[in-house]
Amino acid sequence: MHAEEGFVEYTQALDWLHGLLRFGQRPGLERMQWVLEQVGHPERRIPFIHVAGTNGKGSTCAFLTQMLMEAGYSVGTFTSPYLVDFRERIRYNGSMIPEEDLLQLVNEVKVWVQRCEQETEFGSPTEFEVITLIAILYFSRVARPAVVVWETGLGGRLDSTNVVLPLVSVITNIGMDHTQVLGESLEDIAREKAGIIKPGVPVVTGEVRPELLAVFEERARQTKSTLYHIGEHFQAEQVEEQLGEQQLRYKSIHRRAEASYRLTMNGIHQTTNAAVALMTIDVLRNYFSFLLEEEEISRGLQQTRWPGRLEVISPRPMLILDGAHNQEGMEALVSSLDRLLPDGARLHLLFSGLADKPLAKMAESLAPLKSKITKLHVTTFDFPRAAEANSLQESFIAGGWEQEFLDAVPDWRAFLLSWMREKQSAKADDWLVVCGSLYFIAQVRTFFPTIVEEAGE
Repeated sequence: MHAEEGFVEYTQALDWLHGLLRFGQRPGLERMQWVLEQVGHPERRIPFIHVAGTNGKGSTCAFLTQMLMEAGYSVGTFTSPYLVDFRERIRYNGSMIPEEDLLQLVNEVKVWVQRCEQETEFGSPTEFEVITLIAILYFSRVARPAVVVWETGLGGRLDSTNVVLPLVSVITNIGMDHTQVLGESLEDIAREKAGIIKPGVPVVTGEVRPELLAVFEERARQTKSTLYHIGEHFQAEQVEEQLGEQQLRYKSIHRRAEASYRLTMNGIHQTTNAAVALMTIDVLRNYFSFLLEEEEISRGLQQTRWPGRLEVISPRPMLILDGAHNQEGMEALVSSLDRLLPDGARLHLLFSGLADKPLAKMAESLAPLKSKITKLHVTTFDFPRAAEANSLQESFIAGGWEQEFLDAVPDWRAFLLSWMREKQSAKADDWLVVCGSLYFIAQVRTFFPTIVEEAGE
């Protein structure tokens, strides 16, 4: 296969892309900047909303996309990871990038990747860098949306998405994740995320801890950017919640009156994510003449779905999926279940996670639910970094769970099949929550093919 020859098949293009994973994660923007320079800086022609943060990025991007679409804007969305289809990462008005467009863009970018490797001292761009470049080319030349909701991959400062000058920067929150790349302390991680704050570009954040806000404030001072943070410039409070919906009240310094909204997503963290998205919309309306009517905003929030986040797959027997894949995610799941679980319900968890996550700490986070949990089933799944069931058991014991609570499941598919069969006839007071790695949740979701209406096509 010569460099000049393009791929003919979409699958070949995808294999080549995934093959770039061997270049690993290499922080730094020089490869991105070199390629963008060669292709004439298409990223300068697109208005971006740049979203970073440890948790809640995906939901915040989903809220923003849906509100803008309701108001008649064409919206590009770039997110990661994907749940079922690689093309979920690059969407236009909710629809995935067509295979033929992706194939064509891979063929074009492949030439620059090879030249970057041969002609510069920077080496080959990584998989994520190449996907980011493809998204920029797709949005600037093919789809041409009015605005792009642009999610960082990892961190911020050196993340390959950080080559854009956005209208607004958003930092949802800071938590301990990817410490090997971003730093060991929350302040270090905050500093990396603050790297998306650009000269004169307003910043919206859902972070509340003073020592982390101080990091953002310092950076905003240097860049002369206005920082809006929850609790100070905008507020949201959850009014009521039941499974499948919640109501919140929102007010901001950009609005005369407070407003009430309904979300179909559960969890107090979604109240915060929705508020961050609302404040971002307020900034767009106030400073960039975006036109969104109150009812469009309201409809957008209410119609936002985010697969794999407290997602009810079956009401009887109750089966819920949740991608709680780090300690903060676990804590959010625990606080939601604590409020939503009816009295007398028996809670079962089926958990699988990646070996490089703080598994014992995650197990510890489940402690508040101890009185409600009947069994913790741990399992492994087909993925290179997945932890084995027996090492998960050890992590849970290290996290304070007694052996009699634990059950190692050799085959999660067989377990779920027998659970559904057995419990269909039983009284509906058993809840099964499948949680852990998003890669695991993705496999479980495809195992339940009946619920694909939100897959985007």
